[in-house]
Amino acid sequence: MNIAATTGSIAPELQRYAALDQRLLAAVRGIHVLPTVAWPASLESRMIEAYSRGQFALPQVSYVRPDLGAARAELAAIEHAATSDAQVDPLGDYLQRTADSWLMAAEMLEAVGTVGVTVPSVALYGRPDDLIPGSTQSNLDAARYFIALSDELGADLLADDSSTGIPADVLRMDLAATLDDFFGAGTISVEVDAELTAKAAAGATRIRLRGGACFSEYDRHQLLAHEAFVHSLTALNGRRQPLLASLARTSPRVTATQEGLAVFAELMSGAIDITRLKRISLRIVAIDMALKGADFVEVYRYFSACGQSVPDSFHSAQRVFRGVPLTGGAAFAKDNVYLSGLLTVHTFFRWALKQRRMDLLRHLFAGKLTLHDVITLQPHFASGAILPPRWLPPWMQHVHGLAGKLAFSVFINGIHMNRVQGDELLSSV
Repeated sequence: MNIAATTGSIAPELQRYAALDQRLLAAVRGIHVLPTVAWPASLESRMIEAYSRGQFALPQVSYVRPDLGAARAELAAIEHAATSDAQVDPLGDYLQRTADSWLMAAEMLEAVGTVGVTVPSVALYGRPDDLIPGSTQSNLDAARYFIALSDELGADLLADDSSTGIPADVLRMDLAATLDDFFGAGTISVEVDAELTAKAAAGATRIRLRGGACFSEYDRHQLLAHEAFVHSLTALNGRRQPLLASLARTSPRVTATQEGLAVFAELMSGAIDITRLKRISLRIVAIDMALKGADFVEVYRYFSACGQSVPDSFHSAQRVFRGVPLTGGAAFAKDNVYLSGLLTVHTFFRWALKQRRMDLLRHLFAGKLTLHDVITLQPHFASGAILPPRWLPPWMQHVHGLAGKLAFSVFINGIHMNRVQGDELLSSV
């Protein structure tokens, strides 16, 4: 099948899927996960000041619960229509899975402020005790390993925090110049947002920095590797897709792959260190604590005891309790995906190298895709119905260097450290 995808034409036999995809995009237009569960910046400021004085009351948070009944009805219709084709064409499978994940997200948001958020949140983002693919270890096991290793190596979160010194306005100008050089002038804007909860956030054409925050040179590298060269880059590549316009938007089901790929990009570009892994890992332990009954103050104190500053401890605890009661037994599980996604993406890269399928790795950047999608949609990549990525991260453009790192990783994984003796190493050099 020869499809002139570059001209935007879609083969007649695929137009049904393109139409369903457009319906899906229209249906989810009013579903906004993170804005719905976000806390006001003014509340954060007041509570951080109180916590700094040792006044540890539970924050009083209210949410606006959206009415997504019409969206759910349309998504259910799309899912039903796509399910009938799921065994016939992988496009049907893609649409069915995507519609189903948006349905779960809608149900989650309609329960915002209640314990009802937890079940769909876990369904979308996983649990800390989920097993890592190909391993008998869980995400929680991995988190505890990286926390212990960080402590053994002497990583100091407070010292890391004190190294910040680049104001948001200065970083904004620096990032804007770098992104103009890479993507073209004006393709991605960089803005300072005083209401932003996270330190930074990225969309297809805009990166926001939290107003009043100071950043380190390490933060700069992480923002480029994680936000710009994965989140923004995959969105821009997705916007070029003539068949599946939804590849430009992060559906709930692709969150784990997107965040895992972004953290993997930090690893490959040298923009991650053991402190960053500890931060990610602490959040997984905190989610586990909250699910088992710990309240907001207990989780805050856990982060504080692990070396985080008052603002960082508050923001870390806040991430765990977005959209749920603060009294314990509930959690917003999104932060589970950063470490589990990293480990799964890393395994996928090693597997693809072993299979000599570098094309699968490049296709990961063609839009907002899961690892499952990259494999099942290969016939449509081959036909040209789905376009290859226009942009690749700098570390992916040097294929031989990437292959070298992965080849070393594949081989070294076969060396079992519990069998290595120190005297053997000394006698071998």
